[in-house]
Amino acid sequence: MPNWKTLVDEVNTLKAAGSPYDVIRLRYLGKLHEHTNRNTIVYYSGWLQKPQVIYAGLGQLFSINDNDKNGFMSAIHELDRTLGLDLILHTPGGEISATESLVDYLRSMFGTDIRAIVPQLAMSAGTMIACACKMILMGKQSSLGPIDPQIGGIAAHGIVEEFEQARKEILADPNTIPLWQPIIAQYEPTFVGECEKAIELSREMVREWLKTGMFEEYDDANNKANRVVQRLASHSLTKTHDRHLSMKRVGELGLTVAALEADDMLQDLVLSVHHACILTLTETGACKIIENHRGAASIIGVDVN
Repeated sequence: MPNWKTLVDEVNTLKAAGSPYDVIRLRYLGKLHEHTNRNTIVYYSGWLQKPQVIYAGLGQLFSINDNDKNGFMSAIHELDRTLGLDLILHTPGGEISATESLVDYLRSMFGTDIRAIVPQLAMSAGTMIACACKMILMGKQSSLGPIDPQIGGIAAHGIVEEFEQARKEILADPNTIPLWQPIIAQYEPTFVGECEKAIELSREMVREWLKTGMFEEYDDANNKANRVVQRLASHSLTKTHDRHLSMKRVGELGLTVAALEADDMLQDLVLSVHHACILTLTETGACKIIENHRGAASIIGVDVN
């Protein structure tokens, strides 16, 4: 199977055809589908390739949001849903409610016969989607992340911990009030409560998805789900919201994970699809790609000139 350079060479030979990146993506999506005989959909975000778009205040284009469902509806239309779904994820995460709605929709289409494939990164809400699948396929280069939510770009756990620290220090020594007052004054009146609710909601969602999906066949499904959620959602354990959790670490946390390296052909095909998507995000105005193996695609882009 081709590496990055080979794909670049292929793109260069196809430029006269008008849209070489679309041709390359579909070619390798089709080959992957032929190998697995499963429906295949890529959900790719270009947040790493287009930092200038984030700096321009358009970072929401890269995140999981309610508009994504339209792309998935188009990608799933007319698929043979008895073949299940391989969902190839590359995302920084996004909105909790949109994530819940998207998972509900995917499960209404495919039940729990969904595999998450993570060639590189599926962080935050992307990890939550992976936890809603029957299995997660990762490589040595792949990472998931903590499921602690962010509100307005701020870690909800961090806000709650900071507020609790302020409360304890003020109770112990009222003279610390002037030190904490300007910090706490930045919070909206209900901000801490909203952070607590977001933390609990993310835990509830992932716990239920694990119980009814990945751990469905286990007698102790509830206990297994609780252990995973406790570890993935613990800010004290993961330390930071953008912590990268390797395949080995994900397995140690208790999730059902399989190595792409165990199947050379599958690994080559997945990485070919991955490179083709990254090429599109790098060389074109595309910010997000939702596409199936038959070429039904929704691509969100910006003018990068």
